[in-house]
Amino acid sequence: MPKISQTRRDARRQEILDAALRCFSRDGFHNTTTADIVRESGVSQGTLYLYFATKDDIVVALADDRHQGEAFVGALAQSEQDPIKGLLCLIELHGKGLNDKSRVDMRRVGVQGWGEALRNERIRASVVEGLTTVREAIARLIERGQATGQIRASADPNAVARSLIAIFQGFVLQVAWGEEIDLAACGRVIGEMIEGSLLTPAGRASWSGETR
Repeated sequence: MPKISQTRRDARRQEILDAALRCFSRDGFHNTTTADIVRESGVSQGTLYLYFATKDDIVVALADDRHQGEAFVGALAQSEQDPIKGLLCLIELHGKGLNDKSRVDMRRVGVQGWGEALRNERIRASVVEGLTTVREAIARLIERGQATGQIRASADPNAVARSLIAIFQGFVLQVAWGEEIDLAACGRVIGEMIEGSLLTPAGRASWSGETR
């Protein structure tokens, strides 16, 4: 029997994950069976088990893929020499993700994952790991801003990061519900909150220079 290439193997794995994402978004984790995913993907049951031993493996793989994207966004923000511009970059890119219509299923499944994390330790660990990556990226930007005098020294980097993540999670939930949200207006409000509570005059100058 001829061996399939790694490229084809990766493509087949992605086909399974894409099918699972659609199923989970439509029917939820508990109402979706591996048989449903097999029908949606067009692969055989045996082929699915070559890639994923359990449904939980698929859920975790979807979360890991999402976290890789978030880590990439964090790396882009860190690459900015000006930490304030890096923070702006982070906010802008995550905001664009909320506007991306192609990510509707991913957002719905992500919200379901938050609930599943309350009862499934393995999924909880994956969710927390992803959030930790984002939190640490924000905290590093805050610390860099403090070192340059652009952000108030009294600000707790970890508390700031957790607060910004909580705001973003709230937007994710509202968008997943299908609410019409003026994300640009909300972004301006977040900017005003950050400018008023975190930034020193030097930081505000940098912030204004980027946004005008």
